[in-house]
Amino acid sequence: MTPLRRLDHVALVIRDTDEALRFYRDRLGLRVVSSEEISVPHVRLTHLDAGNAYIQLVEPLQLDSPVQTWLDEHGEGVHHLCFGVDDVEAAVSHLSDDGSPVALGSGRGRVSGFVTTAGSHGVSIECTEFVKTDDVDATPGWLDGVSASAW
Repeated sequence: MTPLRRLDHVALVIRDTDEALRFYRDRLGLRVVSSEEISVPHVRLTHLDAGNAYIQLVEPLQLDSPVQTWLDEHGEGVHHLCFGVDDVEAAVSHLSDDGSPVALGSGRGRVSGFVTTAGSHGVSIECTEFVKTDDVDATPGWLDGVSASAW
């Protein structure tokens, strides 16, 4: 089995990135690390530095997408946990109940895939490529003087 290297991010499905940033960036003081639009699924992904992991804002950009359907059914909030691993395909295959083939995606330019399991107690699990130089060496693991306007 490929070991889990770290919690990479906690993903929140939101309706509007700009509105969500008013709280997570402007009120909490979390720094935006990256923001990108990906085509499959068609979403905007915005990563905020939360110290030793990221908060990922996921805004669906297509009305008939699975992410939009999830948002319509559950409302805004936590969507999944993502762990960094050395081998995404092996980790997803091992952790999935049926060892099903991995549907690979991307985010921050990294390979990622979702685990298919009933054993995670209702929480979706994603695995993403672990990059030691970015995830350990260049990441201090704590917030350096986060300044929030509301404080």
